[in-house]
Amino acid sequence: MSRDKMSRRFYRVESGQDLLAYMDKGESANLENRWCFETAWEAANKVGGIYTVIRSKAFVSTEEMGEHYCLLGPYKEACARTEVEELEFPTNSPFAVAVRNLRAQGYKLHTGTWLVDGNPQIILFDIGSGAWRLDQFRHELWETCHLGIPHLDVEANDAVILGYMVAEFIAEFRKAAEEYSDIKPRVVAHFHEWQAGVGLIALRTRHVEVATVFTTHATLLGRYLCAGSTDFYNNLGNFNVDEEAGKRQIYHRYCMERAATHLSHVFTTVSEVTGLEAEHLLKRKPDYITPNGLNVKKFSALHEFQNLHAVAKEKINEFTRGHFYGHYDFDLDKTLYFFIAGRYEFGNKGADVFIESLARLNHYLKAANSDTTVVAFLIFPAKTNNFNVESLRGAAVTKSLRDTINQIQHNLGKRLYEICLQGKVPGSNDLLLKEDTVKLKRCIYALQRDGLPPVTTHNVIDDWNDPVLNSIRRCQMFNTVNDRVKVVFHPEFLSSTNPLFGLDYEEFVRGCHLGVFPSYYEPWGYTPAECTVMGIPSITTNLSGFGCFMQEHVADPMSYGIYIVDRRYISLESTIRQLAQYMFDFSRLNRRQRIIQRNRTERLSDLLDWRNLGIYYRQARMRALKSVYPEMEEEGEGMGGRFNYPRPISEPPSPSSSRMTTPAPSEHGSDDEDEVDEEKEVDKYTHAKCITI
Repeated sequence: MSRDKMSRRFYRVESGQDLLAYMDKGESANLENRWCFETAWEAANKVGGIYTVIRSKAFVSTEEMGEHYCLLGPYKEACARTEVEELEFPTNSPFAVAVRNLRAQGYKLHTGTWLVDGNPQIILFDIGSGAWRLDQFRHELWETCHLGIPHLDVEANDAVILGYMVAEFIAEFRKAAEEYSDIKPRVVAHFHEWQAGVGLIALRTRHVEVATVFTTHATLLGRYLCAGSTDFYNNLGNFNVDEEAGKRQIYHRYCMERAATHLSHVFTTVSEVTGLEAEHLLKRKPDYITPNGLNVKKFSALHEFQNLHAVAKEKINEFTRGHFYGHYDFDLDKTLYFFIAGRYEFGNKGADVFIESLARLNHYLKAANSDTTVVAFLIFPAKTNNFNVESLRGAAVTKSLRDTINQIQHNLGKRLYEICLQGKVPGSNDLLLKEDTVKLKRCIYALQRDGLPPVTTHNVIDDWNDPVLNSIRRCQMFNTVNDRVKVVFHPEFLSSTNPLFGLDYEEFVRGCHLGVFPSYYEPWGYTPAECTVMGIPSITTNLSGFGCFMQEHVADPMSYGIYIVDRRYISLESTIRQLAQYMFDFSRLNRRQRIIQRNRTERLSDLLDWRNLGIYYRQARMRALKSVYPEMEEEGEGMGGRFNYPRPISEPPSPSSSRMTTPAPSEHGSDDEDEVDEEKEVDKYTHAKCITI
């Protein structure tokens, strides 16, 4: 077989559009006097998904632009003191000149490097040091854009202060850059989301000669509308956007987002589905789609991610043994771990569909007399009163049993050693002494419980109004002995200090078998993307940016372990059935087939690497620069074109049924290979059909 065919079989088809050709650490940018600023509220400030975007992209950004790339954001001490190493810029640098000029005006700026891959330069603005000019900034915003900000909206006022401080810094920087080189400076300023968008508005209204790019990761109004149980995607063209924003008291924020969208030289969104949303709600079609990537790290051994899966799964097994003590009558070798995680947006994240589908899956497994058990974890942060007693007791009694058995084994080994040294063969009475039997009986009796294993690991505040718990009650998923699907609601993000799991989120994901994310509103979807780069199959939807991206770039995503549920063109009942069927089909795969599928899933990690996806951000920046500096050479539009992963060669050329192919369901006994805060949105649409189950 030729080398080209081998690469096509075991690796991705060469796309010819990665960023490697431009990774010269800023040499070409230095020759062209070209600079890039990226502004985001979540630069060195962990709040949500944009933090992951900025953090993971930092490496390829610095590899491309070197010291000509700099991040800007607000100074939040809680994160900055641990993530940022404060350093001053070299005195002859235009950065240093601009920082000195702003400090001379009374602003407080923190400069240094962000301690992430790539160590990008970062400047953080202390919003409090600019608060004395808030009234002046708001007056200017009103005079130039007729955009008024309510005095009591602290977040919007902070965004105004940050925006104008950033605009003044970039204006000062551009003046300094003119003296830095004989070549005219070419500066591009990239802004993420409405919190940073005021800086773009200020640069344009003050006529600073800077190219601007604006990226929205999720429209503000779209998130509110979806949280209100509306038929969002079928009514995109029917919304009166001004009226809807006014009803929700976010009209001023919506205007800030829309103004930044229209004033930018280049407007981008993270997915096609978000682009459609922006076209109707923000009234501008995006110039580029800039998919979100990850900084993928390949292991030296190709099978290493499989080993990590086995190690992490054993830790989850330990939790399962403790949580289900007294009802632990299932085989962990035939147990699958499914999970859903993210912000607690019950409808937007698809938790309602997931729980209902689990009830169907439970019925399917019972009807098939399956010996497979599915443990489904729901990880959403909610208000709690700490861990519940039953969960902690389960961990304690199983630890006590394990310690007792270890001690008995130790003593037994010493006795057998001494007896054998005497030349005797140990008898049955020498193996287990009476006191050992008593200890074991005490531990076994402690494992008995009167009630059922708890559904939740914490005491949830106001649990009678909690949507997850109410949905579980309605579907009667109570973890009985007869249930083949067990449910565990963990209302807190995972960390290694967690007394029940002792796992970080990344390690927990590696230990699971399937991630399930049937989102209704998901502009991108980092959770299934993270599963993919770790080699864990996942379920997503055709309303998530990740799902649409995979449908576009992968032939037969299901064969690669990416199951895409239809939430757009079929009814809700049909969606639930489809999801339940996908999970049931997955549960019928044997261990060897799951290993094959994990290998295929992990192959897609290159597709999500910023070395490939970063090219779209470069295209957006270069187009913005071209619109401001027409003398710049045009880069070929051919780069960054469409690229595809073919169907795996082990798959048949076409599906044998109406469903796409996946490793064939296993026959009984064939398992023969062992190696290898949702926003509280009031429903404004009494005439619209609510999405319920």
